[in-house]
Amino acid sequence: MAVNRLGSEEKIMNIPLTPLRFLRYAEQQYPNETAVVCGDLRLTYEQFADRANRLAGAIRNARVAPGERVAFLSTNCHRLLEAYYGVVAAGTVLLPLNYRLSANELEYILKDSEASLLFLEQEFLPLVDSFRERVSSVRAFFLLDGQPSAGWLSPRNYDDTLLEATPYVPDIMGIEEDSLAELFYTSGTSAFPKGVMLSHRNVYLHALNTRVALHTAEHRSLLHTIPLFHANGWGAVHANTCTGGKHVMLRRFIPSDVFRLVEREGIETLHLIPLMASALVNSPDLGKHDLSSLEWISIGGAASSPTLLRLVEKKLGCACFAGYGLTETAPVLSTARLKPGKTMPEEERYKTQAMTGYAIPGVEIRVVDAEDRDVPRDAATMGEVIARSDGVMLGYWRQPQATSEVMRGGWFHTSDMATMNEEGSFLIVDRKKDIIISGGENISSLEVEKALEAHPAVREAAVIPVPHDTWGEVPKALVVLQPSSNLTELELIEFCRSSLSHYKCPRSVEFVESLPKTATGKILKKSLRRKYRGESFGSEFA
Repeated sequence: MAVNRLGSEEKIMNIPLTPLRFLRYAEQQYPNETAVVCGDLRLTYEQFADRANRLAGAIRNARVAPGERVAFLSTNCHRLLEAYYGVVAAGTVLLPLNYRLSANELEYILKDSEASLLFLEQEFLPLVDSFRERVSSVRAFFLLDGQPSAGWLSPRNYDDTLLEATPYVPDIMGIEEDSLAELFYTSGTSAFPKGVMLSHRNVYLHALNTRVALHTAEHRSLLHTIPLFHANGWGAVHANTCTGGKHVMLRRFIPSDVFRLVEREGIETLHLIPLMASALVNSPDLGKHDLSSLEWISIGGAASSPTLLRLVEKKLGCACFAGYGLTETAPVLSTARLKPGKTMPEEERYKTQAMTGYAIPGVEIRVVDAEDRDVPRDAATMGEVIARSDGVMLGYWRQPQATSEVMRGGWFHTSDMATMNEEGSFLIVDRKKDIIISGGENISSLEVEKALEAHPAVREAAVIPVPHDTWGEVPKALVVLQPSSNLTELELIEFCRSSLSHYKCPRSVEFVESLPKTATGKILKKSLRRKYRGESFGSEFA
């Protein structure tokens, strides 16, 4: 309680935690700083905020009620970035869609979420037209780019709609910080996609926590290499805005374009998935541009290897470290960036920076057994990663049973298996469903994949279980080689035996041209397991 000059008691009102405060702050403090670079378009924070406010006004003009879902089907573009603020400012819920999904998958998500509006880019018109009549909840379709030609589209495109709209600036004090702000759907690798509900509070505190964890300064230049529908993409949207950083949009990931924009815009930070990092270090365009502005690169979305991190640091000339998070945690939970003042020999450093890392501020992480008891911090005993943090989701959209299953005891259960060392750093060894049990021994497919990818001739690898007459199941490797390599199966198995126990090594290696992946770049082991389920090895391999 506070006492005013008249002596009466007044309650101090707490300002709600909402990401809208980030853009409002940046507009006030950095109005003339560059906020967004998208192709040839450059927007200051004053202009960016005005466009976001006009989007909010347009959504309200469309009579969309607070809490209704507004979907965007777009590549990385300033318009999608505006939606992260404009849609939420209107009191509605942002639903970014994965444009790599099939028509059936998009139809399912739009129906499940009961989205009211859909904003889409011109290249996705045939895709949406194939199912739009079956999604009755969508009342209007707005074209983001180009001029509407189809009769089912709103007669005005996105930019014209914004020009005609009156900017709407909500009263921050009227926002419920625990209300739903953003809805993201999981990749659905093992079941139908689930909608992950993130509140204003989730998103706001996650941005602050990641800024503290990564020691980032003001006016950071960030290149959005990862699609903004992906956790590793949208996780940086608010963190970069809160201190007036520059957002540089990359429509699609092409290494030559990345190098060009790093040089032109003085990019300081990149967030990549391993596939992107590998493409950069192996690109023939490497060395054609000045990359000296790069300070650090964070790799997430899938397990990385010390070999890849070494290549990134050597070839791109900046620090590189892994990170970990999930859509359900807004997303970042940990970073493997070296703690301040910590030094170690180079090879040990690469191994440390390739770990899953340690919890960032605002996050608590444990590794537990089947009864949710902490496993020993011996860097060897395997358990499930569980977490609680400011960013843990409200729950799954309209799936209370699925929510209760993963939120047992007040902790989010990730289904990722890991070991933890005495310093509190952990290393994910596999997903629960991907652990290979051979002769009663647990084998981490990720550990075997890292051993395979340490060979200079290997570009990427996936390890799956196949049946075995004696051991139940044994590891099989599917390997994509570097161009012009003549590596043999026996040579690669022998290479693995130099760093792994004999029982962990692949019993067979098959060289393939590519590996099936989800729309977010993760290897579809489910498809590989199904394909090779009937393949069996006899006891002669024991």
